[in-house]
Amino acid sequence: MSWGDLFKHELKAIFSNFSLLFTVFGGVVFYSFLYPLPYINELPREQRVAVVNLDHSQMSRELIRMADATPQVYITEHLGSIHAANVALEDRQVDGILVIPEHFYRDVMMGTSPTLAYAGNAALFLVYGTVVEGLNDAGNGLAIKAKINRMMLTGDGAVEATQHVTAMKLNMRPVFNVTMGYINYVVPAVFVLILHQTLLIGVGMMGAAENEARAAGKTGYWAQYPIWMVMTTRTVLFTLIYLPLVMYYFGFTYVYYGVNRFASIENLVMMTIPFLLAVIMLGMVLGQLLPRCELVTLVVLLSSLPLVFSAGFIWPPSAIPAVINNLAQLAPSTAAINGFLGLNQLGATFSQEIDRWGQLWLQFIGFMVISYWLIRRSRQMIK
Repeated sequence: MSWGDLFKHELKAIFSNFSLLFTVFGGVVFYSFLYPLPYINELPREQRVAVVNLDHSQMSRELIRMADATPQVYITEHLGSIHAANVALEDRQVDGILVIPEHFYRDVMMGTSPTLAYAGNAALFLVYGTVVEGLNDAGNGLAIKAKINRMMLTGDGAVEATQHVTAMKLNMRPVFNVTMGYINYVVPAVFVLILHQTLLIGVGMMGAAENEARAAGKTGYWAQYPIWMVMTTRTVLFTLIYLPLVMYYFGFTYVYYGVNRFASIENLVMMTIPFLLAVIMLGMVLGQLLPRCELVTLVVLLSSLPLVFSAGFIWPPSAIPAVINNLAQLAPSTAAINGFLGLNQLGATFSQEIDRWGQLWLQFIGFMVISYWLIRRSRQMIK
């Protein structure tokens, strides 16, 4: 009953379980490339747009050229009716529609406000927003140009007219998400959740496999050693396995995808250790509660979306119902996601994230006590 023998038994149990290995190593590496794939281009660009020009004036053609020049829009169709444009949109031949009304030039020159009609597939929200943004920018640009021309006709100089129309200039400088895209926004948080879920499944499978053996009347090394020795050994081994995976995510993948990295190595290690320990203990609790290995994967996967949407980075905690927000605090992923985002993406100091660090340590202690009690209870039931 030596420590060395127990480590050998645990290593054999881990590396002889194909499902566990596939989840831990395959899942972490596979999702590091699969999940960010839809967001590689950061923002949708060059969306196909059909134009219905009912005015056929020089100004309407200039608006079409301005829309086509925006990075968001690519004019692919010139159609003669709104019905034809709707058919093209429904058949996914285009992603949006621009309708220029009759008498567009006349209304602009008379100072009245003509109505430009935009349409898009709102089922694809990013595409729809991109189309509307590009068409709106082109329309606003033409409106400003027309206003300057009218003011010049009334006697104002070009410089005075331009300054009058654009009296206030907007200088936008993103502080954290400098690309204004989804890579820096979504990927860092989801990578923490992937580490959380795969580790949870791996540790849970170990406990569930023991439950299956007990139900079949079998026993194993895990029943021959003191509970605290088994828990300690399992914790150390999974921590050693996941430390390189954490370094892979926070190191290689962040560099590969150009994700911001503001945290020091010391701060990352300080936040990583209680995160891994808390998840391992929660995995032990889950493993004792579920009778079969496949149920562990099912339960953890079903919890993924609720954990993502309640973590506080998609919706602010103030917009989440208090009951859901409080329940989310029980999962180590909630404190870890916000802690790592604060340190690594927002440049917070460790003292500013000390509450989340303490929350992870409290979860580690709490889940450790619960898992010890569950394992002890299961052994007493066998006796």
